[in-house]
Amino acid sequence: MAEQPEQPERPERRAPARRTFGPVVLLGVASAALAAWVASKPWVDGTGAETTPGVATMDPGEVASSPLGTALAFVVLACWGVLLVTRGRFRRAIAALGVLAALGYAATVVWAPFTLPDHLVEQVRRRTGATLDDTALTGWFWLACLAGLLVLASAVLALRLVRSWPEMGTRYDAPTGAPTSGDTDATGRPTDNIDIWKALDEGRDPTA
Repeated sequence: MAEQPEQPERPERRAPARRTFGPVVLLGVASAALAAWVASKPWVDGTGAETTPGVATMDPGEVASSPLGTALAFVVLACWGVLLVTRGRFRRAIAALGVLAALGYAATVVWAPFTLPDHLVEQVRRRTGATLDDTALTGWFWLACLAGLLVLASAVLALRLVRSWPEMGTRYDAPTGAPTSGDTDATGRPTDNIDIWKALDEGRDPTA
């Protein structure tokens, strides 16, 4: 039996997916901005050396935050910006890149409890000579966990739904190719914007 050709997606099936465009984009942008912000905050804090000179004035955000998490969150944020102004296969590739960056951020959050406490203890010892008695995860870390889940969820939704989302029209593309018959009116004057600007650049009056 001959294989049946793939049926095109019906408009009524595409409509619900198109309605997800605004909410998913808003969630993605907001969660990526939140993820970038909390990644610059201290995810780990130490106790036991508050009276040691130099520890009280030391900024824990310098050594207990996640610069990698900040960078990955900005990559996700940039992907959302590019996704809004592109279309076709390139748009889907950007959505896939956003998923990879979101996975990287989530991995950074998961790995932080195994690396940041020791890093904080070592940096305090090097900078002040003090030894911390204990370390603990801060509220910023748990907020980063929430941000990571939202970033990953919105990125996966974008990759799955991007085919059905509205795209920027071709009117915003740079003009290419030869002029068409509709570029001039009955008197031969240019009507297309690019032709009008070309005439002005050449010192000609496009309205003459």
